[in-house]
Amino acid sequence: MLSLSKIYKWVSQGIHRTFLLKDINLEVQEGEFITIMGPSGAGKSTLLNVIGMLDTPDEGSYTFMGEDVFSLKEKQRAQLFKKHIGFVFQAYHLIDDLTVYENLETPLLYQNVKSAERKAMVADMLDRFRIVAKKDLFPSQLSGGQQQLTGIARALIIKPGIILADEPTGNLNSKQGGEIMDIFKQLNAEGVTIIQVTHSEKNAAYGNRIIHLLDGGIQSIEETR
Repeated sequence: MLSLSKIYKWVSQGIHRTFLLKDINLEVQEGEFITIMGPSGAGKSTLLNVIGMLDTPDEGSYTFMGEDVFSLKEKQRAQLFKKHIGFVFQAYHLIDDLTVYENLETPLLYQNVKSAERKAMVADMLDRFRIVAKKDLFPSQLSGGQQQLTGIARALIIKPGIILADEPTGNLNSKQGGEIMDIFKQLNAEGVTIIQVTHSEKNAAYGNRIIHLLDGGIQSIEETR
């Protein structure tokens, strides 16, 4: 499904380079459930952003669904992202001046989904994540947990082939977190590829491989099942 080869990303300070990612080589097959772990500053979110086409490295190559990502024009890359990738952000990234309902509807507008189908899909997500009562509220009126649930629902509404999740349960209580991980497990069983960044050993155990990062490089890859 995707392949990263010799990925390097750095920040230059005079003649010195600080590496954010260092010689990353990784292949992910369709239907895998991958966990990325490591201490703060290890490069976890940076790697996820490169995979999600939100960030470009300084060196290396990236193939996604048979496409050479870094040779694509920005518009082509955006289309590839919108078609295949659902991204769950740690900082929510909800649109402040849109209601919960409108935030969920927005990705469907980009895909030209017809009005009746949009309504049905949004209603299904509001019900699935138990946020029906919040549909007319704006992000600023929601708790952190409710914003996170809305962000996850928005990522899933397009039925993506791959979900990239950056600390998806970080702002949820243990019950909500468990429910989200069970949804991810179910989606993975249906064939959706999932790559998550987490500090939680419990969440990590849902995956079939754990990628351990340290100082921007892959320290080890652990098979869990």
